[in-house]
Amino acid sequence: MDDKTNQQQAHDWDVVVVGGGAAGLSAALMLGRARRRTLVIDAGHPRNRYAAHMHGVLGHEGLDPAELLRRGRAEVAEYGVRVRAGRVDAVTDLPGGLRVSLDDGEDVSARALVVATGLTDRLPEVPGLAERWGISVLHCPYCHGWEVRDQRLGVLATGPLSLHQAQLVRQWSDDLTLFTAAIEPLGDEVEQRLRSRGVRLVREPVVEVLGEGTALSGVRLGDGSVVELDAIFTGGTLVPHDGFLAGLDLARSENAMGSYLAVDGVGQTGHPRIWAVGNVVNPGANVPLSIGAGAMTGSVVNMMLVTEEFDAATA
Repeated sequence: MDDKTNQQQAHDWDVVVVGGGAAGLSAALMLGRARRRTLVIDAGHPRNRYAAHMHGVLGHEGLDPAELLRRGRAEVAEYGVRVRAGRVDAVTDLPGGLRVSLDDGEDVSARALVVATGLTDRLPEVPGLAERWGISVLHCPYCHGWEVRDQRLGVLATGPLSLHQAQLVRQWSDDLTLFTAAIEPLGDEVEQRLRSRGVRLVREPVVEVLGEGTALSGVRLGDGSVVELDAIFTGGTLVPHDGFLAGLDLARSENAMGSYLAVDGVGQTGHPRIWAVGNVVNPGANVPLSIGAGAMTGSVVNMMLVTEEFDAATA
């Protein structure tokens, strides 16, 4: 048995998947079915945990996202995939693999790593906003627009992408107010474009979100006036959970939504043994897109390992 084969067998796992959401479990399912020794490390805080229902997910319309993850964990377990709670602090190189260091002091090694850790939506610091996130304070109209159709809707602007969000939300209701304080001045052309479809513009800043419990009744403005609403859309600062990879100095991609690990079409980073998939690299990916991307990445990672094993056997 040569040195390369010894290195392959010396690692605890063939693949470690960091993140047990839709993308990570989908990748793990493919890897488990490919008979790969696979460990999923899950911090237990999926991005959509605030929502009670998923929409636009074919075959699972209206399902509680927590139920999808429960089913997913049961499915991967059937193929020998282990799921454990934990957070990863750092990843370092080893001969023929990677060392994955967890926050509880444990180290595990693997031949490949799939990062599916998602991101955090850091919302504007407006009282009452974060408490209603995913219920009456919303982000994605494709995920929640139908449920609030024809109601009194608002969009709280946080940056240039809010103009796109407002135009999109207008598809679900003709009663729409855009709160523009964060993106002023709009400019005459932009203002005319929004008003052309009946979007009301309010320049006074929003200082409080109002309502009983998680319901929303309106927002209070800086001048003390109240605008009555049934739901409000907004977008926070997007913070991908990839800090544990900082020591590897991987290439990043900058775009209008932030800074993300640079990956190719199948999720491979600049490191030959590290892939990233789901919201950690694509903040616009919904559940079905994340599932599909995870399945693709899982199969590609398996093919890399297959190729490596044949290379070692014929060396």
